[in-house]
Amino acid sequence: MSVLDGKMLFIKVVSGDKLVKIDSAEVIHGNFKMEGRLDSVILASLYMDNNCIMPLVIEDGNIEISIDNARILIKGTPLNDRFNEFIEEKTALDDRAYEVEREESRMIMDGVDINTVQHKIEKKRNELSDKMNNLVKSFIKDNYDNVLGPGVFIMIGNSFPYPYITPLLQEILDEAPESFRNNCLVKEYVAMAEERM
Repeated sequence: MSVLDGKMLFIKVVSGDKLVKIDSAEVIHGNFKMEGRLDSVILASLYMDNNCIMPLVIEDGNIEISIDNARILIKGTPLNDRFNEFIEEKTALDDRAYEVEREESRMIMDGVDINTVQHKIEKKRNELSDKMNNLVKSFIKDNYDNVLGPGVFIMIGNSFPYPYITPLLQEILDEAPESFRNNCLVKEYVAMAEERM
């Protein structure tokens, strides 16, 4: 018996300034199923009760979702496969960043000279930051023409306490085609960020 049995899953999409449920299903014997017709490809979010557990692309095809204690996997369609690969690469970099923080703590606890610790750890942090920025930038660039590019741009922006254009986001905008910059979500985010400046 699955620990998820009886839980409700919802797919929600942004509509104006609200999140709107477009489908739901109850988990029964560890399984659930949703189906429907599609007007256009959209980026949505999978919720369990009121908690967002993962973004996904609603597109034609059979989307497979697997949820366990270790991870959530969404695959089976071209954009979801591409997105899942990006999430796995980003998670691997996040895990490495966590390990660097632990290494710093261990070095300090072992009595290593603080200047040595700072020099070594700062170098590793910068390398990981560069790798993360390159991953994000190349993923958005490779997906300028579909929902993933603007979607990940907005997710990165929403990770800040308020709308803010970082040097990375500015670089992405500077290199982006007009169609990306004119995407309604991107335009709205940029306008809110510029208003705050």
